[in-house]
Amino acid sequence: MRRLLERQQAGELTTRHVRAVAETVGVSERTVWRWLEQAKTTGQVEAPVRQGYAVSDEVWALLGEVGGNVAELRRRLAAVSGGASVPSASTLHRVIRRDRRAGRALMVEREPVVAGPSRPDPLSELGLNVVAGQGAGGQVFLREQKHLAQVPVLVPGAQVVHTSAVRSVLRTVAHAAAVGAVVCLYGDAGQGKTVALQYALSQLPHPARVRRVHVGVHPTVPELRRVLADALELGRRLPRGAGGADLTLVNALRQPRVLVLDEAQRLPGPALEFLRGLWDHPDTDTALVLAGAGSERALRRVPALASRVLTWELVPRLGPREVATVMAAFHPLWGNVTADDVAWVDEHVGHGNFRTWAKLTSHLTAEIYGKSRAVVDRRMLERTCARLMGPL
Repeated sequence: MRRLLERQQAGELTTRHVRAVAETVGVSERTVWRWLEQAKTTGQVEAPVRQGYAVSDEVWALLGEVGGNVAELRRRLAAVSGGASVPSASTLHRVIRRDRRAGRALMVEREPVVAGPSRPDPLSELGLNVVAGQGAGGQVFLREQKHLAQVPVLVPGAQVVHTSAVRSVLRTVAHAAAVGAVVCLYGDAGQGKTVALQYALSQLPHPARVRRVHVGVHPTVPELRRVLADALELGRRLPRGAGGADLTLVNALRQPRVLVLDEAQRLPGPALEFLRGLWDHPDTDTALVLAGAGSERALRRVPALASRVLTWELVPRLGPREVATVMAAFHPLWGNVTADDVAWVDEHVGHGNFRTWAKLTSHLTAEIYGKSRAVVDRRMLERTCARLMGPL
């Protein structure tokens, strides 16, 4: 409170400062503002000690048994006590969130996953085959292959085009993997970051060493610690205490690997500071790839981590002059479309966004399938564009 009050008196206090304090102590921003007003009125600069409900070890274990479901936890507590002395749902949520942010580990009992039938590709019934090949003019294109099964190709027959942006990402990832560095891969949504990154990872000398970290929106430090442990296959070997858990993570990061964290813009400041601490350890020999639209802005808010980024790799949108060439390489359908029509589509709908062009290709492929002499003309392009953007 003292520091917040000093900043307010100096005219430097912002909502960001209040939010950081609220996240640290596990209360709402509204509560911090109220404490600040009380400090100005009474002169009390220390946050009042909150006296209230505390989750016992037995209740915490029960929370793990119900998979972290607070509503189910409250129902079970009510059934045991007959409804007496059961805290409200909001109180349970607040206290459990506070304890988890403080590093209290939640051992969730998970049921074994039973493999079921895979969902068929909606376009697989079109009968379009994916074949391997090489582009004309010496350009190398990569068709969908087994080791690139996670590359999101929206239409069979499409190719991952070896553009200048893809080659640049390949060099950046290879460099980071060789020296164990931190890199940031950014660019607007739909520019092809994920496809370029997946291709670059598949070309590493040891692709089996790649580990992917999947995070939710604004994860807490304990949550990030757990998903890192899952990615590094530590499982239940992670100690409950924060200090022991961090030491276990550092030991795992001694091995040369590449850790990929997509959607890095979801990470709040404390989580990014936690990553910075792990990669500051002298024994860490793992490369870290932080990717996502807006990830560069998130990292810039943590200067200590941003200063350690070896390469800031921008994946730009396609330029107007390269759209026709790249699209003809992406799918043979565009090889029969006139340059004027391609330029018209890019001006009105495509805007150099690779994901938009992939969706257009998917629609056009479905429309011309089964027609012996189908021609992709301006009228067909207008109908297809209208499906994405509405009437032009």
